[in-house]
Amino acid sequence: MNLLSIQSHVAYGHVGNAAAAFPLQRLGAEVWPVHTVQFSNHTGYGAWRGQVFSADLVSDVVTGIEERGVLGACDGVLSGYMGDAAIGEAILAAVAKAKTANPRAQYCCDPVIGDVGRGIFVRPGIPEFMRERAIKSADVITPNQFELEYLSGAETRTLQAALQAVESVHRAGPKTILVTSLHVEDTPKDCVDLLVSGSDGKHRLRTPLLDISVNGAGDAIAALFFFHLLKTNSSAEALSNAASSIFGLMKRTKEAGSREILLIAAQEEFVNPSQRFRANRI
Repeated sequence: MNLLSIQSHVAYGHVGNAAAAFPLQRLGAEVWPVHTVQFSNHTGYGAWRGQVFSADLVSDVVTGIEERGVLGACDGVLSGYMGDAAIGEAILAAVAKAKTANPRAQYCCDPVIGDVGRGIFVRPGIPEFMRERAIKSADVITPNQFELEYLSGAETRTLQAALQAVESVHRAGPKTILVTSLHVEDTPKDCVDLLVSGSDGKHRLRTPLLDISVNGAGDAIAALFFFHLLKTNSSAEALSNAASSIFGLMKRTKEAGSREILLIAAQEEFVNPSQRFRANRI
């Protein structure tokens, strides 16, 4: 499997491509990473160095890959944090090139906009780009609950409301939607739900809620889910595999008291999760 991954990158720690590429490689995928930013570390530290790359640079790198004549072997494009809306347009152009070369290629967009408790944390113009452009071009999207509400324009306090919001976003284009974190009225306080809707129906998966706050888990689960979806063609199986791996990763990270996800130390979780969670049909 060959995946073109266009998202942010950090030298220290694991977010963006630094969180997505290695798990995919550990599972056997060939990853072609294109960075939208190069930072010293993720912005959660409050201080960082580096820069957001231009849309022209992103396009230039993709053109170079195209000139190698390999885009026909690209099975999918994955995107995450975009930096600015112009980079988003460069990503959609890359998706168009990949799909022209291989009509079976799929596009997975992690619509990074914000989060519950933090609100919108990306640059102006990006939320609108995600809602009006990106998700309409995506085959797969992986929003969190806050992003699902933004994209659908509806609150999701109940499971039924969340399902209606998912259906609303489906109508915009994406065939498969993974909601990576969901707390509704019937979610126990010590648990977190994940919800997926795809060609094989709607499924919910519940895991214990770990008392940990680190960056990069969302980037990793989007990559893992996309990989397993392409491999199995089952959104339920992809959810089970991805969620089990991420839970194991986060548990190891919590036990170590690390501020960065232990992507390398816990790499066995990607191929053989220590605890399996199953998705249940709704």
